[in-house]
Amino acid sequence: MHQIGSGYVARCFVPGAETVTATSLNGVVIGELQCLDQAGFFAGPVKVQGLQPVRYRASRGDVEWTVTDPYSFGPVLGPMDDYFIREGSHLRLFDKMGAHPLKHQGVDGFHFAVWAPNARRVSVVGDFNDWDGRRHVMRLRRDTGIWEIFAPDVRTGSAYKYEIIGKDGDLQPLKADPYARRAELRPKNASVTAAELEQVWEDADHRKHWATINQRQQPISIYEVHAASWQRHHDGSLLTWDEMAERLIPYCVDMGFTHIEFMPISEYPYDPSWGYQTTGLFAPTARFGEPEGFARFVNGCHKVGLGVLLDWVPAHFPTDAHGLRHFDGTALYEHEDPRQGFHPDWNTAIYNFGRIEVLSYLINNALYWAEKFHLDGLRVDAVASMLYLDYSRKEGEWVPNEYGGRENLESVRFLQSMNSHVYGSHPGIMTIAEESTSWPKVSQPVHEGGLGFGFKWNMGFMHDTLSYFARDPIHRKHHHQELTFGLLYAFSENFVLPISHDEVVHGKGSMIAKMPGDDWQKFANLRAYYGFMWGHPGKKLLFMGQEFAQWSEWSESQSLDWNLLQYAPHEGMRRLIRDLNLTYRSKPALHARDCEGEGFEWLISEDQDNSVFAWLRKAPGERPIAVVCNLTPTFHSHYRISLPAGGRWREIINTDAEIYGGSGKGNGGRVEAHTSGEGWAKAVITLPPLAVIMLELEQ
Repeated sequence: MHQIGSGYVARCFVPGAETVTATSLNGVVIGELQCLDQAGFFAGPVKVQGLQPVRYRASRGDVEWTVTDPYSFGPVLGPMDDYFIREGSHLRLFDKMGAHPLKHQGVDGFHFAVWAPNARRVSVVGDFNDWDGRRHVMRLRRDTGIWEIFAPDVRTGSAYKYEIIGKDGDLQPLKADPYARRAELRPKNASVTAAELEQVWEDADHRKHWATINQRQQPISIYEVHAASWQRHHDGSLLTWDEMAERLIPYCVDMGFTHIEFMPISEYPYDPSWGYQTTGLFAPTARFGEPEGFARFVNGCHKVGLGVLLDWVPAHFPTDAHGLRHFDGTALYEHEDPRQGFHPDWNTAIYNFGRIEVLSYLINNALYWAEKFHLDGLRVDAVASMLYLDYSRKEGEWVPNEYGGRENLESVRFLQSMNSHVYGSHPGIMTIAEESTSWPKVSQPVHEGGLGFGFKWNMGFMHDTLSYFARDPIHRKHHHQELTFGLLYAFSENFVLPISHDEVVHGKGSMIAKMPGDDWQKFANLRAYYGFMWGHPGKKLLFMGQEFAQWSEWSESQSLDWNLLQYAPHEGMRRLIRDLNLTYRSKPALHARDCEGEGFEWLISEDQDNSVFAWLRKAPGERPIAVVCNLTPTFHSHYRISLPAGGRWREIINTDAEIYGGSGKGNGGRVEAHTSGEGWAKAVITLPPLAVIMLELEQ
């Protein structure tokens, strides 16, 4: 409806109508409209006192229906939204952009908003308008490049996309909503209108705990999960979030893990991408049900003290036609120059971190998961690829920064800003960087020149330890430094020791398959590896299936081989991981100074000939724990070791125990240390073959 002079004229497009009558919302007739075009265009004067919502009663033969005029409603976004969006400081975009249910001027419907500054026209199309781009053409807010419209009578659960005509007049492929909070199940790829998330949260104590403690001093043992392949139904179909909650939550609680880390669960079209090529950053994938199911899952975890982390991918996005690439006919979210905007390793597009609107999009997404779903943290994928302009590129294939260097300064500023905003608004959260280079201060605060992450994956630990343990024990004495070198930098960052999905795919073999020797030695080696890892400084991460020594490589298309638990060696491995977790959590000496050099002291670091290592883990006011590793099949019945105090030391872990599938050799549960004149005590201990023992000083 439009004002012309002192009167008002109603104009509408109602395809298929023969007659159209304009009425008020309560059904009072305010004018009869004339057909101007057989396609369905009608117009005519109406008798109203001012601008107000109008409803059209259309008919064709005996059929009659009503249409509420979307253009008779005022805008929803306001000047303050424009101001903060332009400034890049709008931290509630997830409440403004995309599709949101709204009662506007007395009418229920959905408000749609999308950023497409270079488009000539943008329409929202979907089930509610027969995918006809002429019926809900959006209004442009010129200051921000955002198109918006209130679409009355649209209901929850309607599929929709954006029809965009580029600045050159070309019709673009239909685009999914970048801010969609729900999406269709693959292979369909439309966005879906969703109600605002409603969840009765029962996790106040859990969130308060993590907001008030020093995370670096807490036990953190993470179980990395690919939700589509942890378990499945017998027919191969996927579990829903509620079904997963019934199985995965009690399993992780029993196993002693503190956190579950999901590989990406935001909507993605291609299963073999494992979720790392996402087209819907704000929408939990439809594979496992509605978003409310994921909220219930997180709430269930928090009620029993489990944290939930999410793999988050702000480094790149796929080039699917319905996605972000060339969103409005131009390089909008990505760089135009392929030397900056195309990733050669993954054939994906790279976000333009120099654009304020793109930074706001990504930062708001991080805040969205923390606020709406109460996530405990984000593991940020592929940080190394973000930090270096020449990552996986040859000379001449990259563009230097303004100082001629290879550092991606725009990406650095993004990561610092993201971490500052996330930690500033959600003090209990943690962010973890998957960063494989020597970039300094990754896990240091922004105000100290760091990137601001809480933790960083220790890729060097993973590489060196797996290289060492894959060797035949007879050759290990020549590679002793592979296990000692890591302690030179173990406290330079707040490290997480990761045995992730990347280590058990693409021909690398599962953890048990990497180990040398016959089957008994393979299991013994792997038990020793886990004992070494849990005794080593740093938080822990283990990918699903490796806790019970699955033989086959992980596949995203099928469930883990849970049937292996009927066999003693596999069940023994599971029990070991459980006991390692429970010991790690209950003994502050093993976790309180994971990130501080004061919590570690070498006892034996140079016994190359026997491939024996020993160190002390300490924490203020706590009993120390000695970790002793014998990494050859040789059994030592009288191995001499120095300990910091005399008395009885209790054997709290022995990876060679029979209950774990070992030979049962050990120290009978305790070791006696005798003080010498030098202040340290001497002990003679039994070292089982290919095993790690942990000794705790008794009071």
